[in-house]
This record gives sequence, structure tokens and C-alpha cells, in this order.
Amino acid sequence: MILVTLGTQDKTFYRLLDNIEKCIDNGIIKEEVIVQAGYSSKYKSKHMKIFDLIPMDEFDKLISKCDLLITHGGVGSIIGGLSKDKKIIACPRLSKYKEHTNDHQCQIIDQFYESGYILKLDEEDDLSKVIERSKKFKPKKYKSNNCEFVKLVKEQIDKYLN
Repeated sequence: MILVTLGTQDKTFYRLLDNIEKCIDNGIIKEEVIVQAGYSSKYKSKHMKIFDLIPMDEFDKLISKCDLLITHGGVGSIIGGLSKDKKIIACPRLSKYKEHTNDHQCQIIDQFYESGYILKLDEEDDLSKVIERSKKFKPKKYKSNNCEFVKLVKEQIDKYLN
């Protein structure tokens, strides 16, 4: 099963859904595709099961069950998949298509991609080729640096208070 997550941004992301629909039509994707679409839930698909928002407990079960996670460039979506050792293809929402207010998702995705955690789908990439690459892709094991981050924040607060 492929899980597609588009986050909760208050803009549509039909561009990614169109690419996935084409891959299904062309026989590249044969698995069941479930989409947590948020504001893109009005998208009409012949093949995908599209939901507005999925309750968190169900969403966690779907992430655990999926073979591939296709997502936007939201940090929470990416880390959610990485924490369950999932193969991830991330596609940034772009401001020029009014999918977001800026292009910060490009930088987020680039950082995770360059670190070996995910595959990325840039605007000029062919989704079918990225899906093919995902079959052999071995993502780097994700290690959270929350403890280091908390330590850094605490040091800064202490410095400020002293």
C-alpha cells in the first residue's frame, strides 16, 4: 500500500495527485493508494482512496502498514515516516503554483535527501522513475537529535537569564 500525505496547509496540491494518478493509469503503481489530502480532498480520482484528514491513531497505523510514503515537504510528515523506517518520496509544494506561500519545503527536502534519508521528487523529475529508484533505495536510519536540540535551547535560555 502507498500512503500519500499532503499535510494541513490551507492550499491545494493537485500537481502531486495528478502525477500519482498518471502512474496508476500507466500501470507504474499497482498497489492500493490511500491519500490524506487535507485541502486537496476535492480531487477526483478513479483509483485513489482520498480522505480529508485521518484521525491520528488511524494515520499511525497507515504509516506502519504502507510500503511507500509519498509526501509534501512537511517536516512532521517526513519524520513521521522516517521514525517508522519507511521509504519516502517527498515533493515540495511550490509558491509559483500557489501551493504554499514560499519555497522552504525545497530546502527541507534537500536536507533530508542529501543526508540519505529520503528520495525527492523535484518539479522536473518523472515520478515513475523515482518510484522505480525507491524499490532499491535503502534509507539511512533516522536518528533524532531532539536531546541535543533541547540541550542547546536550555543553554541559550540559561545564558539569557544569567
